[in-house]
Amino acid sequence: MKKRLILVFLVSLFILTGCQFDQPGATADFTARQFLEMENFKINEMFIPENKTLVGIGDSLTQGVGDERKMGGYLSRLAIELADFEGVLDIEVQNEAKRGRRSDQLLTQLKSGKIDNTIKKADIIVMTIGGNDIMRIVKQDIFRLRVVAFEKELIKFTKRYEDILKEIRILNPDASIILVGLYNPFSIVTDEDNEFDQILINWNQAISNFAYSDINACFVPVDDLFNSNSNMVYHTDFFHPNSKGYEQMTDRILKSLKTCGLKQVSNG
Repeated sequence: MKKRLILVFLVSLFILTGCQFDQPGATADFTARQFLEMENFKINEMFIPENKTLVGIGDSLTQGVGDERKMGGYLSRLAIELADFEGVLDIEVQNEAKRGRRSDQLLTQLKSGKIDNTIKKADIIVMTIGGNDIMRIVKQDIFRLRVVAFEKELIKFTKRYEDILKEIRILNPDASIILVGLYNPFSIVTDEDNEFDQILINWNQAISNFAYSDINACFVPVDDLFNSNSNMVYHTDFFHPNSKGYEQMTDRILKSLKTCGLKQVSNG
């Protein structure tokens, strides 16, 4: 009986191995294939939480001016939300923005080398710039404003914006860059359609074009959030957002991170 069981076992083993005892190299092929499969196997990096660095550059909107709750505007709020993303261990925030800064001044800051290390280690860079470029034109000739003045300045602004992004990419080719758009603070005075609305459309279009040309950049429109003050989103200076306004900006940026499909710090 034992001999019969042993014989059945050997026959079964022979069948299961596909009769490959007479095929030299079969075992070697299997081993090679197994090694190849293991070599191609990658552990999803999202399973290993990492520290991330969030950097803000630009003007007063990124600095957080007008936030009566003193929470640092949208940048600090964004950091709090990103800290809960899968794969994020902790978020370090570095805010290099300054009230009143124009695009030419931001370009000078980047070229100075003073924030090179900050840009180099950034995982996400958020930028607001352009509002003070427009306001300079308004202040220069407030009683005789002409659309042509904004059109001429837009050409210069576009070139500076391009140079700003080039400086960033030289230092950090891989960081996700969030380009926040402009809004019309004069909508708080009147809800009538005017030439200034078209000016903002043109400037925002110029900014969004840069986002489309960079696979890891994202344009975030915010003009609709500040179209009048019906939702009480303005600070008492009627120019900067208040806490509620910054909260809405934060929500918009978070949604844009998903829709843009950025590589860095995304929770899908």
